[in-house]
Amino acid sequence: MGARDLLFMRPPVPDLAGRSVFVTGAAGGIGRALAVAAADAGARVAITDIDGTGLRETESLITVAGGTVLDASAGDITDHEWVDALAARIIDRHGVVDVVCNVAGVSAWGTVENLSHETWRRMVEVNLMGPIHVIEAFVPPLVHRGRGGHLVNVSSAAGLLALPWHAAYSASKFGIRGVSEVLRFDLRRHRIGVSLVVPGAVATPLVGTVDIAGIDRDHPSVRKAVGQFESRAVSPESAAASIIDGIRHNRYMVYTSLDIRVGYWFARKFALPYEVVMRIANDRFDRLARISRATSRRTG
Repeated sequence: MGARDLLFMRPPVPDLAGRSVFVTGAAGGIGRALAVAAADAGARVAITDIDGTGLRETESLITVAGGTVLDASAGDITDHEWVDALAARIIDRHGVVDVVCNVAGVSAWGTVENLSHETWRRMVEVNLMGPIHVIEAFVPPLVHRGRGGHLVNVSSAAGLLALPWHAAYSASKFGIRGVSEVLRFDLRRHRIGVSLVVPGAVATPLVGTVDIAGIDRDHPSVRKAVGQFESRAVSPESAAASIIDGIRHNRYMVYTSLDIRVGYWFARKFALPYEVVMRIANDRFDRLARISRATSRRTG
């Protein structure tokens, strides 16, 4: 790699037409939208999700629209051996995958005294170890092929900011952010771009079903807070368009909404005001939790 390439690297995948793209979490939400958008852009897609029914629906959406699905296999990305076998089969039949997209994820919120050990473990296994399994299986072949490619890892605003009740979720999302930050430089010499996607609110089923430990989701105050969150949500299709634009331009940090871009800039530039804002936000969440618990005790 020459001196110029150390500063400027041409996008390895400026056009998805004719490329192969692997997407996890493709049964719905951002994963489905990304798989459909990639296929619409001319890519040949391989998709996976633990939800076999949703995965078949995504496959049908793509094929009915004239797109190409190379593989649609339901499975659990936390199973290292299963991911290895899937990658080996896809690569053997269709060649090395050009763009690898880690989208699958789960979410749970709660304060530390309410979070179970199983919740902590599940966040790390699905949101961090799952993507690592995919990276282990799909990225080394890209390196050895020597013709470049792209890796997409979906983190979260909770991988950038200290959001209240997000300790377990942030453990996994800060983790994949760290992996991506290192690979961004490690893979550069192989002309493999890396994009870290940091969504804020996205209108997916995950928002409406997220587990909040120790909190009654049906409490009016909680429903109102969740509704306010959902009102700022962008569509999965909008998020997918941002990701594809990030791939085409070899953009490392991919924001899906302006609020997260501004929030992260604020956190880096104004440390003390950021700390004050986070303390205020945490206090408001704490009051919400106390109201919810008090109501539950009176009606229980």
